Amino acid sequence: MEQFFYFLSFLAILTSIMVVVSKNPVHSVLYLILTFFAITGHYILLNAHFLAIVNLVVYAGAIMVLFLFVIMFLNLNKDAEPKKPVAMQFASVLAAGLLFLVLVAAVKDVSLGTSSIPVSNIGYVSELGKLLFTKFMVPFEITSILFLSAMIGAVVIAKK
Repeated sequence: MEQFFYFLSFLAILTSIMVVVSKNPVHSVLYLILTFFAITGHYILLNAHFLAIVNLVVYAGAIMVLFLFVIMFLNLNKDAEPKKPVAMQFASVLAAGLLFLVLVAAVKDVSLGTSSIPVSNIGYVSELGKLLFTKFMVPFEITSILFLSAMIGAVVIAKK
């Protein structure tokens, strides 16, 4: 199992780097799909089968098909993309470096606490449902209202 974890981690890191480095946007989306497959493998190793299936169906399936459709519909090529000034490139590298420093500082102080769910029940949909509808009821309902308003906004924009 440990070798499979290292393989999935290497694959996820490699394909996510290829998402950023790839010149062709279609290839970038395909690498992102491979990254989502590697993350789904990590969910399976963590015994979170529900999250693995949701990640596979929603992200690697629906969202990536939408991204691929939009990129192919826009027909992006190198001639249509303007040259970025050096100051903008420097600002993006600086922002990425600062984000990396913040992430390192955040991960440095993380302690692994105990879970309120018994270890044998982690990953089951029934335990997830109990948590969502007891301890996290208000954030769950706020999220559903946010999704509803996003759908209404999409319909209003599409009608125009």
